[in-house]
Amino acid sequence: MDNVRVLIIEDNPAESDALVKALEANQYTVVGVAQTNREALELFYKSAVDIVIIDVFLGDIPDGITFAETITTVPNSLKPFVFLTSSNDRAVFDRAKLTKPYSFLMKPFNELEVVYAIEMAIERFYGQNDVFFSEEQNTVISNDYLFIKKNNTLKKVLISEICYIEVEERYCTIFTEKEKFVILMSLTKITELLDASRFARTHRNFIVNLAQIEEIDTTDNRIVLQGKQVIPFSEKYKDLIQRFRLLK
Repeated sequence: MDNVRVLIIEDNPAESDALVKALEANQYTVVGVAQTNREALELFYKSAVDIVIIDVFLGDIPDGITFAETITTVPNSLKPFVFLTSSNDRAVFDRAKLTKPYSFLMKPFNELEVVYAIEMAIERFYGQNDVFFSEEQNTVISNDYLFIKKNNTLKKVLISEICYIEVEERYCTIFTEKEKFVILMSLTKITELLDASRFARTHRNFIVNLAQIEEIDTTDNRIVLQGKQVIPFSEKYKDLIQRFRLLK
């Protein structure tokens, strides 16, 4: 599992330092701090960023909004972003709203508010609201990552590295070649959120990453994966064989 990577756009060193401290205390990785719109765009496009915290005003002008307006015009590179502000200017607020931010963070902020704003932004960006504050789920699923909440920390797992998933009641155990971890999510929910062209059920309690399959043994009803892991294969899901052959 990796840390969630955050870009900070803030021209006040004291406030950017406070943000860095709050983020690192909760095991987020700060990929950089930009003080201008130009610096922000350079860092945004050259770094692997999961979320951006943007001060509305950089100097005396609302250049943070300009940055947000720019990245929202390129949907394929858009990431969730949080506005940071102490302004009570209605016109500025209305302009900021037009960029459809995923959360707002008011100055002065505290550590808990920073964490909450990030979690809410990630939920909203991936269209899975109230996940981290629910007793039914602790994971947001995007096309590329699982974002998993552990205490006050968000961790991410690359979906392509998942070998298979074993489901038991309300819990899913995720297996990669090197590690495993448990998330709070039902079979119905994880099946709904995972890309059906990449994952399929092989058994009532197992979901497999199709790209990880090396062999389907219909005699012993088992599937061998690239890491030599073996999972059961049920007759109920025998249509997987045709699907697998089509993929190959």
